[in-house]
Amino acid sequence: MDRTYGDVEVCLLENQQNTNGVMENNHTIALCVTCNRQCDKLLSNGVNEECGHSPVIVSPNGRSTTDAKTETFKPLIHSGEADLDPDRETWDKKIDFLLSIIGFAVDLANVWRFPYLCYKNGGGAFLIPYFLMLVFGALPMFMMELSLGQFHREGAISVWKIVPLFKGAGCAVVLISYLVALYYNVIIAWAFYFLFSSFTSTLPWTGCDNDFNSARCFTNPRNITNLTTSSPNATLNGSSSATEYFERGVLQLHKSTGVDDLGAPRWQLVLCLMCVFIVLYFALWKGVHSSGKVVWVTATMPYIVMLILLIRGVLLPGALDGILYFITPKLERLGDPNVWIDAANQIFFSVGAGFGVHIAYASYNTFHNNCYRDCIVTAGVNSFTSLFSGFVIFSYLGYMASTQGVNIEDVAKQGPGLVFIVYPEAIATLPGAQGWAIVFFVMLLTLGLDSAMGGMESLLTAFKDEFKPFFKNKRWGREIITAIVILGAFLISIVNVTYGGMYVFTILDTFAAGTSIIFAVLAQAIAVSWFYGVDQFCEDIQEMIGFKPSYYWRICWKFITPTFLSVVVVLSVIKYSPLTYTSQAGIYIYPSWANALGWCIGAASMVLVPIVAIYQLANTPGTWRERLAICISPHWEHHDIRQGGPVRRFKWRHWFNLG
Repeated sequence: MDRTYGDVEVCLLENQQNTNGVMENNHTIALCVTCNRQCDKLLSNGVNEECGHSPVIVSPNGRSTTDAKTETFKPLIHSGEADLDPDRETWDKKIDFLLSIIGFAVDLANVWRFPYLCYKNGGGAFLIPYFLMLVFGALPMFMMELSLGQFHREGAISVWKIVPLFKGAGCAVVLISYLVALYYNVIIAWAFYFLFSSFTSTLPWTGCDNDFNSARCFTNPRNITNLTTSSPNATLNGSSSATEYFERGVLQLHKSTGVDDLGAPRWQLVLCLMCVFIVLYFALWKGVHSSGKVVWVTATMPYIVMLILLIRGVLLPGALDGILYFITPKLERLGDPNVWIDAANQIFFSVGAGFGVHIAYASYNTFHNNCYRDCIVTAGVNSFTSLFSGFVIFSYLGYMASTQGVNIEDVAKQGPGLVFIVYPEAIATLPGAQGWAIVFFVMLLTLGLDSAMGGMESLLTAFKDEFKPFFKNKRWGREIITAIVILGAFLISIVNVTYGGMYVFTILDTFAAGTSIIFAVLAQAIAVSWFYGVDQFCEDIQEMIGFKPSYYWRICWKFITPTFLSVVVVLSVIKYSPLTYTSQAGIYIYPSWANALGWCIGAASMVLVPIVAIYQLANTPGTWRERLAICISPHWEHHDIRQGGPVRRFKWRHWFNLG
């Protein structure tokens, strides 16, 4: 294997030993840094016979060096495979890893957000910005994260030893993952509640005779003519029994007047939330050895259920109208910047770039795993699932519109309204409704759990790798840190299951992983493609999989993806509109302080990038030139920089090299 040290090419040769017992070969050489050449023979005192200098010994790991006399460690040559931690756990099977990243990428957003965004933003025309954002934005970043994690075998924070100045980007994505866990797991708790409620002779959302129902409740929209309401979320008068069950029965939102009047927690939802976190704990406490088994169920079950639901759905009256409404293109919508912002947010949130999960999962791979193929397969499965779920959802929306005698846009909703109001309402009209309801909510549980596991694993792996000395000698270290993280998330999440918890949920859903996740991904793209260098990154990938990425990947990483992301970040700020929440009671307008709180939540992760960068510069010893050079260079170059060697990133050639 040939490596470059400064302007010297170092050749690591085959197995041979000289008379002094020094391994000149076997991937070990003596290198005289003073003379910039390999030493052929060492004297007993560790001095090169030819020049009289004390060389360094390049050890078999291909990266570290040792002074031939004093055994002083000095980083020198970069090699990935040789630097592997032999004690690091790995996936039991390759399929465990593949199912884990697919399970994380394919989540609830594929079911409740993509179909709605598609019809809202031009039907089939929305696929144009969606796939453009996938090909030139999300896919390159997905590949970048898998490669970083697999090559360096570190979590989302420690991996930034390659560019210490951008360690804040790792801190940001870990914080984003934790913030998302504070509300995402609440959705799974709702699914648990609905699942338990489905084991009844009559589904509870089909009637208006419950004590929480209002006088405006109806079960059949064809029979209502005299009810009046201020509800803006439908053209119908009154509110459906399914709407009232979710908002008044499950959430009891009518007992809160707004975000400043949250009220007490709903003990039933607290128990459901506890169930979610207990499942997460036992899925994660043993690392990838335990989570890798769970995903065999959580990652495959949704496809079986969706196929069953689609077969049943397309046989319903009006299903074809719903599907056509879903895919019919409205090209004039492409001129709206919000369409492109929605496409970017959806594909990045769905693929999962920017959460540190792919870095964490890939860090448990074998070194020569084909992460390139994994990237393509996962992105393809994710996009297929989004389209497939759209056909499933809109077949039932078409059926609902047909049975109620209204337009499809009057029943189409996004987010919780789609999966906890519209879909249960449609299922309730089918023969054997209880069975269909159980199947549907089991699908929601499996979709949510493997994504929730991924978000938590990002945090746990990051902590374990960042504080490796602490965890290394702790027998129950993984179990304890998992318990602390899970318990903390559970306690904070309780605020989302109060009477006014939906108002807090909406703030977190809007700000926790909105502009902040795009910004974090942008920071990662700049750090790797510009500071670390596309040429070095491609060499790393070649060492793992045997070939360098094509110029498509290199140009995307260097120019196209950062440009796309920069535009989306700016537009998301410019196009921001104050928060509102629409319920059967009307439109709730959030106070100014709630919007400010939301931006503080989003900014909490983004500010870590400059704060940690300043800390790194201030905390690094040396002159300002040395500090800057060390902070923008990978750790194996730091010794050479401190010895006055050339700084590769201070040369123009580095910044425009595509490898």
